Amino acid sequence: MMIQDRWWQQFLRKNREGSRVHSYVKTGVAPPKEVSTTLFYVTKPVGEMAGHAGFIERKVGEPIEMWKQYGHESAINSKEAYERFIGNSSRVSFIRFKNLREATNPILLKELLMLLDKKRLARNGFYTDRKTMDRLVSIME
Repeated sequence: MMIQDRWWQQFLRKNREGSRVHSYVKTGVAPPKEVSTTLFYVTKPVGEMAGHAGFIERKVGEPIEMWKQYGHESAINSKEAYERFIGNSSRVSFIRFKNLREATNPILLKELLMLLDKKRLARNGFYTDRKTMDRLVSIME
């Protein structure tokens, strides 16, 4: 998952405060994929794979109902900020994850691209096979 540093820092703070389940909010809809682990790539200016977590589910729904059910898990601090963030979106996605782990050895973009054999990362994130995911997690720990 591609994530801005401000959201990453919020999730880390909430994790240190004892929250175990988190939700990353995205506008729009994407179909759920078969996923076991979420890898977090913190975008520029940080530019590194900074951690991982266990994937729970991707919930899609009407914005107000989603906020009522999962807003407390998000990195967005208030309903007003959430409403500004989602704008006029009629559907939102909450990507739920647990057991957030910050990388002891973050993987810099240059190294990550080499490991993935890619020239650049897709802006919306990427999926990888189990073997590659296990390798990335072991490098981070």
